[in-house]
Amino acid sequence: MKIIKKYSVGLIIFVFAVLLLFDPVARAQDFKKTATAGFTFLQVPATARTAALGESSIALSDMDAQGYFTNPAALGFTSKVHSISISYAPWIADIKNYASSYAYNSPIGIFALGFQMMDYGSIPRTVVGGGQRVYEIVGTYDANSLALGLSYSKMLTDRFSFGVTFKYVQEKIYIYKASNILFDGGVLYYTGFGTLRIAAALQNFGTDAKFIADVFKMPTVLRLGTAAEVLGDLNSEYRVTLLAELLHPNNSDERINVGGEVAWNNTVILRGGYKFFYDEESFSLGIGLNPNLSVPLNIDFAYSDYGRLGDILRFSLSVGML
Repeated sequence: MKIIKKYSVGLIIFVFAVLLLFDPVARAQDFKKTATAGFTFLQVPATARTAALGESSIALSDMDAQGYFTNPAALGFTSKVHSISISYAPWIADIKNYASSYAYNSPIGIFALGFQMMDYGSIPRTVVGGGQRVYEIVGTYDANSLALGLSYSKMLTDRFSFGVTFKYVQEKIYIYKASNILFDGGVLYYTGFGTLRIAAALQNFGTDAKFIADVFKMPTVLRLGTAAEVLGDLNSEYRVTLLAELLHPNNSDERINVGGEVAWNNTVILRGGYKFFYDEESFSLGIGLNPNLSVPLNIDFAYSDYGRLGDILRFSLSVGML
C-alpha cells in the first residue's frame, strides 16, 4: 500500500510539473498557435486502433508493440516476449504514411524500436522559363519525414508502469533537411477502483531545430488520459471500454478526445471515437479482428473523417509470440 501511495504521489507531481512548465508559455502567447511548430507528422496517429478511438489511447495497457506510438509506459504491461506492429495509411494529397514497431520483453524491462515515415512522393523540379513560358520542368525531387526511436518501459508494481523514448527525427526536401533528437515520457497507473486507470504522456519534447535559416520549435504535447471497462474486463466474453483524453499542444489550442471499444471474446472489437475542438477532424470508426490462431494475430481497420480534407483509411497488423 505504501508503494502504491508513493507512485500515486509521483504521478500527481509529474502532471503538475509539466503543466507548470507549459503554463508560462501558454500565457505569453495571445496569438493563434496554429502552424508554429515543425515535424508535425509526429502528431499523426500511427496505428489503426488509435485512429479508430479518436486518438484516446494513452491509458490502454494491452497495446503491446503499438504502445511505442501512444504512451511508452503502456509497453510495461506487455505480456508477450516478442510483439510486432505494422501500419499503413494513404494520407491526404496522395501522401503515404508508414509505421512499424517491435517490442522485446526482457528480464529487466521492455525494450522497443519504432519507425514512422511520411512519403510525399516525387515533386516536379522547375526553373524560371524563357519567353512566354512561366516555368520549365527540369526533373523531380523527393520529400519525406521520418522518425526512428528506442523505448524502455518497466512495471514498478503490478499497477504502475513508466516508459521513456528517445527518437531521431528528420524532414527532407530535395537537398535540404532538418533533424533533431526528441524525448517522450509517460506513466500508466491502475487506481484500484475497478479497472480504472489514469495515464500521462509528454510527447515530442526537444530543443528547437533549424531548416536552412529558419528556426522552429517541436510539436510538443501533454496528454492526460483515463480508461475503464464499464462492462467486463480484458478477459471477459463481453467487454465495453470507455476512454477520454485531454491534450495541451504547444502549436494549437487545448483539445479533447474520447473513444470506446465493444469486444466479443476479444475476437471481434468494434471501435469509435470523436475529437473536440479540431479544425477539420471529427469522428472515427474501426474494427479489430483476432482470428485466434496459434500465434497471436490482430488485424485492425480504421476510418477517420477529416472534413474538407477527405476521409482516411488506416490498416494495422500486429503479431506476438508468447
